[in-house]
Amino acid sequence: MPVQVLTNIFIGVLWMFLQDDWSVFTFSSGYLLGLFVLFIIRRFLLSKFYLFTLQAVVELFIIFSYELLTSSILVIGKIITPKINIKPGIFAFETSLEGDVEVTLLAMLITLTPGSVVVEISHDNKIFYVHAMDIPELSDAVLKSMGRFEEAIKKVTR
Repeated sequence: MPVQVLTNIFIGVLWMFLQDDWSVFTFSSGYLLGLFVLFIIRRFLLSKFYLFTLQAVVELFIIFSYELLTSSILVIGKIITPKINIKPGIFAFETSLEGDVEVTLLAMLITLTPGSVVVEISHDNKIFYVHAMDIPELSDAVLKSMGRFEEAIKKVTR
């Protein structure tokens, strides 16, 4: 992906040289031309077209923002009740992600959402042990968000 971005920028700068006009508009038109060229030759590239990866990153950010908002509302609802009736606990979750980057990203996203913390990951990186603030209610929400995170992470990294 970085090679594609640098190639695209190079095409934009080369376009400015060929047009003999050093303006933002000329660079932008050259950059768009570079996008078109890279899109045409994408099947010959070693990695997928970088705009597809960028779109997947934006989708992952939107999913995380949504999960952050909903879990925050659940946690705030638990906190402001007159009598706090929670049952904290640890549960195991098996993942289909492979590689250190994917597993680490999933662990960080789960830990960043309120009400859950990844306590440990098995040695083969397949099982997450997650502490949830309220096992019956929040563990179901955590499992749903983990599934959404997994699919979005696969789109980004594969």
